[in-house]
Amino acid sequence: MRIWNEMIFSGKKNEDSTIVELLASSLRKDIAFGTLLPDQKLKLNELRSRYGGSNHSMRETLRILSSEGLVEGAAQRGFRVTSATEDDLRDIQLVRQEIESIALSRAIALGDVAWEGQVVAAHHALQKAEAAVATTPDDLTALEWDDACRAFATALIAACDSPRLIDLQRKFFDQSRRFRLALLREGKLNWAARKARQKALLDAVLDRDEITALALLKEEIEADLKA
Repeated sequence: MRIWNEMIFSGKKNEDSTIVELLASSLRKDIAFGTLLPDQKLKLNELRSRYGGSNHSMRETLRILSSEGLVEGAAQRGFRVTSATEDDLRDIQLVRQEIESIALSRAIALGDVAWEGQVVAAHHALQKAEAAVATTPDDLTALEWDDACRAFATALIAACDSPRLIDLQRKFFDQSRRFRLALLREGKLNWAARKARQKALLDAVLDRDEITALALLKEEIEADLKA
């Protein structure tokens, strides 16, 4: 009986985790696309009506998004979408440049041939995604493009041998999604310049030219957030 109860509990736990993951993915998407606006209050009943889930699963979802910096919670005041001001943008850009520069420097020093292959593959996928979204910027294609941007940024630092650096990079990259997607919606991305810069960054990484690679990385992050 005890084993059966543990199996039921484990199954319920896995089901709850899956629901929270789905809820978190939906809210992340709507925050990124501006469906949920900066500073908007997030009320449990309204969120449940819109996305489903229980009070418990929605609270857990908001806790996860809060840890990612996409949502803010205050005692007695509930949750709200994190602000997206010019100061927020500059701060995210600064932190991304610092973290990713440290991680890329380590990756260039430590990366092997397998890592180089990972970077080449991610760059190839990104170029295909950029070509697609430049001509068909619908929501699905934009999400696929955003995923490709994330995959390339992640591949660049994958060999840095620091799980914490990788985790920080992921967190702040995700916080920059709204700004990047806003530039896409407003038609402010220079696709030719992005293609040239990304190819130059790839070449510098493969040549283990750290100085050039770091300079291009900072340019890429800046262009990712500001036209």
